Amino acid sequence: MTDDSDLRPGEVAVPLPSETDAGVYFIGTIHTPWRARSECPKRGSLDGPICTIVVDDRWRQALTDIAKHPRLQVLYWMHQARRDLVLQRPIRTGQTAGTFALRSPVRPNPIASSVVELVGVEGTTLQVRGLDCLDGTPLIDLKPERRPE
Repeated sequence: MTDDSDLRPGEVAVPLPSETDAGVYFIGTIHTPWRARSECPKRGSLDGPICTIVVDDRWRQALTDIAKHPRLQVLYWMHQARRDLVLQRPIRTGQTAGTFALRSPVRPNPIASSVVELVGVEGTTLQVRGLDCLDGTPLIDLKPERRPE
């Protein structure tokens, strides 16, 4: 079921499929200073605030040697984004465009990616700069941006 009550002029929503095609394991939680979408930066900045990624303890060994990588790609699930819009009208431009032509968090599969600077690691907690997501965002994956030198 779609909720058309929040549509801007020019936006179009479609019914979502009745079931999903795949499962995702959330491997942790991201903590940031931002509680509302309107507070989030449009893109993370490597000189932005330090944010915390807490990886679930079951994945502790997967963090072995992660501190050797100065930059990480963080994949996360934008859990508060609606998923049914095919046409959107961003406030910034006021122009209607297709979802796949935008960087909006509103998409069929609200997966986001940020390249962050790794500031520190303590146990299963990572301190990073460069995120642009809400506090409490589920973590999907971490990948080094490139091999250590």
